[in-house]
Amino acid sequence: GRLMTGRIGTETKFETALHASLALMSASARAGDNCGLLVFGRRVRKFLPPKRGVEHIDAVLEALHDIEPELVEPSYARAFQFISSNTKKRAFVVILTDVIDKDSSKELIASLKLLRPRHLPLVATIGDRDLNRVVSEPPSDQKELFTQSAAEEVIYQRENALRLVESVGGLAIDVTAETLTPKLLETYLR
Repeated sequence: GRLMTGRIGTETKFETALHASLALMSASARAGDNCGLLVFGRRVRKFLPPKRGVEHIDAVLEALHDIEPELVEPSYARAFQFISSNTKKRAFVVILTDVIDKDSSKELIASLKLLRPRHLPLVATIGDRDLNRVVSEPPSDQKELFTQSAAEEVIYQRENALRLVESVGGLAIDVTAETLTPKLLETYLR
């Protein structure tokens, strides 16, 4: 969706999500677990059902080589219904997105019920930067005061949205682009 087109440094959030997905798939393959992939916007764009093995990872790489984010609102309901219809075994479903606040993430949160209780969803939201670091130091001027105030509001809104994810039985992590992959792997292993 459109929020994944945002740039962090030299790559988009979508590219960051792809790299983290591949790292997670590699870890699951080494652990002997099945892994699959679904890329969606308004509609499902790519789907590789859960399998294991090096050949499957190669198929994922081939499927992803030409995927680009779209400037559309994603249809979480359509994607989660697709997962529920095409994945019969219990699965750990990782959703890499950019939840901003509880209002803009209403469809995501409402659609999680399509995955529960059979599947365990993890919503990983990718922040532009470490907002906690922005608010940790006392402001030195008026500009920093306004920046901190805005950062605190974003933190508060994101935390509320992620608490809503947890209230419907999902897991949630709020990470920066730099910490996405290690936090994702840590959550998967846990």
